[in-house]
Order: sequence, then structure tokens, then C-alpha cells
Amino acid sequence: MALLDPGVWTGKIFDGGWTAAAGGVYDVTEPATGATLGTLGQASAGDVQRAAETAASAQRDWAAQTYEERAAVLRRAGRLFEDHAAEIQEWIVREAGSIPPKAELEAHFAASLCYESAALASHPQGLVLPSAQPRWSLARRRPAGVVSVIAPFNFPLILSMRSVAPALALGNAVLLKPDPRTAVCGGVVLARIFQEAGLPEGLLHMLPGGREAGEAVVAAPEVRVVSFTGSTAAGRKIGEVCGRLLKRAHLELGGNNALIVLPGAKVTDAVSAGAWGAFLHQGQICMTSGRHLVHESLHEEYVAALADKADKLPVGNPASGPVALGPIIDQGQLAHVDELVRGTVAAGARLAAGGTYEGLFYRPTVLAEVTPDMPAYAQEVFGPVAPVVPFSTTEEAIALAAASEYGLSLGILGDVGQAMRIADAVPTGLVHINDQTVNDEPVVPFGGLAASGNGSRFGGPDANIEAFTETQWVTVRDQIATYPF
Repeated sequence: MALLDPGVWTGKIFDGGWTAAAGGVYDVTEPATGATLGTLGQASAGDVQRAAETAASAQRDWAAQTYEERAAVLRRAGRLFEDHAAEIQEWIVREAGSIPPKAELEAHFAASLCYESAALASHPQGLVLPSAQPRWSLARRRPAGVVSVIAPFNFPLILSMRSVAPALALGNAVLLKPDPRTAVCGGVVLARIFQEAGLPEGLLHMLPGGREAGEAVVAAPEVRVVSFTGSTAAGRKIGEVCGRLLKRAHLELGGNNALIVLPGAKVTDAVSAGAWGAFLHQGQICMTSGRHLVHESLHEEYVAALADKADKLPVGNPASGPVALGPIIDQGQLAHVDELVRGTVAAGARLAAGGTYEGLFYRPTVLAEVTPDMPAYAQEVFGPVAPVVPFSTTEEAIALAAASEYGLSLGILGDVGQAMRIADAVPTGLVHINDQTVNDEPVVPFGGLAASGNGSRFGGPDANIEAFTETQWVTVRDQIATYPF
């Protein structure tokens, strides 16, 4: 039987087994064609609360298991991702509108996350502290308990697994609410993989749904940590609720990232990097190169070359043939992209390439003669749009790059010494010198500043242990302490 046989999950949610949802069912749609790919259960608030209670009970036994037992489950999950990669990739292509290389990256990344997380189970998780008293004093990390993971549509598998795998490895239970638009490749895949890997029942719950389910996975009393990846507006609301309920929130939010092209940079290479950073997955990435800041000596050449490249990039159904860009995820997102482009042109920008669409297929777009107050420059577009602005001095480049409410990723192309000076001056979570802004690996800390997130990090042992465990202070004396009372 195929891993993702619809006979297993059609019309259902996952709570250790596949069950009907009180919230009813909904159709999973292929954005490239509008075809219905399947039907999933839609979790209600009651479904979520029952899942939270089950998870809290199961978590205690899971945390008590040896690190070898937890690591073995993660390693088996990694192998299953490799064994079923082709099937998983097909769903990422069709459900998320991804080109096949991007789908291959997601499947490979998911396996790597499992292997890296398996090592977390045996990672040292404590310190011996000094004490002024005659005792041993220790700080140790303990599982947080129940972790809610809310994942977006754009990299549905990676951005679910990035929290699910380390949280499980460190002894937690997980409530996963994938985006309903990509709940098969961002939810069903994980449930089936961990089910086949032998994860004990009750530790992972897959709960697709809308606002009701989202509010419930945050508010459930059993949940101690919320890991959210998505828009800044939604992240602010989740952070407010978590603050009131005294829960930890790890918020990885939007970005409007600058790509700086310094004088002397090779324009052909810079344009290749800029096109990848701006147009990969239709620009629907928080790290997308959304503001191209190009030295005035290269500006006209860069605009012309980027526009020429954009005009030549094929756009279409990624399941039907080789294309560079697939569809925007849905009509609402396409309308948002087009509104920002039209508003920018109306404000005086020149449309150097693109700006048109057919169905959900939006042409890669280059905007010239842009000023920083124009909509497609000032706001996160989340579409395949590259506004280009010239600068004359390093100080001006720094000022332009830093003049944003976001602080996620920065790319700098050209002289390394000058680039390092810029990197030191621009507040941002990620910096890539002589590379574009879209970069990630399973072993690195990842996160943004300001409107891009609350500084929490994903990835790497230190960040994951900090994210999904609590610190407990323990003291030990060789006999009962005496007191003057």
C-alpha cells in the first residue's frame, strides 16, 4: 500500500489513529488546475481539546523512555522519508504548486531534520552549577510537555518538520495544525511517516482547520509552547494570546528582505542570484529577495538583465512539464500580489517585466524607477516581484536596507570587506555574503528580528533544546538540611 493511500486519511484527522472530525470535511485543491486532490477532516475546537488531553497523557510515558528509544523512532522516520520521497514529492508539486526541484529539497530536508533531531535525544542537557551551600547544584532541561505547531502553505513539509521532529525527539507531544491548503504534504505525510516509524499513539496529532482550530491549539491548557510560522499579523495575535496565558511562543514571521548589489559585482552572477531569490516558488517565501538595492553604476544594466531573465522564465503547471514558476497558492494571494504591483506602477514605477497573469500563474515581475514609499517595495509582496532601487554610497545602502519593520534575511553581493561592514550595520537575523536571501539548513539557527519574529530560533542543537524544553534547577545534599525554626 502506498504511504499516502487516500483510503487511509480521506475525510479524517489524525490522533494516533485516523478518525472522523467533528468540524466536518473539506476538499484539498490543486492550485495549478483547480482539481480536487482529496478530502480531509476539519478539526473543531472540541477535536483539538480532546487531542490536547490525549497528548498530555501520552507525553509523560514518552518523556520517560530512554533516549535510545526516542532516537530510534526519529531515525526510522528519516529512512521512511527517503524511501517514499517520490510519492511525497508528487504531493508537494500538486498540492503546493511547487516545481519538482523544490519538492525534492523539501523531502530531503525532512529526512535530514529527522536524523539531526535523533541526535538531540542524547545531547547533553544540563550543567553542574557552583553553590555556596554544601550540596550539588544542577540545571537540567526537561521536556516542555505539549507543543503546538502551526505551519504555513509555502514550504509545508519543511516548516512542519522543523518543529515537529525536534519537539518529539526531546520528549514532547505535538499538536500539528497544517495550513488547510497544504494539509496533505504538510500534515498527512508527517502523520503517516511517524505512524509507520512506530511513534507511540497519542504523541502526534494532525489537526487541519481554520481559525477555530488555530485558536484552540494555542489556547488549550495542556499546551505549553506554540511554534508558529506565518504572517506577521497572525503572529502578533498569537503572541498576544500566549502572553496572556503565560505560554512561550516561537514566532517566525514575514520578511521584506534586501539584496544589495555592490559596485564591481559581476552583473550576470548578481542577476542570477537576484532572480532565484525573488522568483523561487513564485516569491512565496518569507526569505524572498523583495528589495533589490543596486549600486548606481550597475543599476540600468541590472534592471535590463533581470527583466530579460524574467521574460524568459517559463511559468506553468509544474506537474505537467519543466517550468521555473508554478501557480500562486490561491486567488486571494494572487489578488494581493497584483494589487501591490498595480499600485506601484500607478505611483510612478516602470514595469520592466511581467505584471500579468493567467489563472493563478503570475509572470515574474521586475519594477524599475521605484521609490521606498511605493507599495511593492514598502510591503511584503509574497509573490514573484523584484522592485529595484539604486544607491550611491555604502551608507545609503545601509540606510535603505535597515529602513524596514522586518529583520529576517539580508543578501550582499560583491566586495567581502564592504559587505561585512554592511552586515554589521543592518539588524537582521540572517546574513548571506555573495549569496541571495533564501537559505536554510537543518543544522543552523534560524529566525528573524522585529516584525520578522520574536528572536526565537529553530535549528541546531542549542536552539532546539532552548525552544522545546524547560530549565529545572535541582539540588542534592547528603543529609537533610537544618534550619533555625
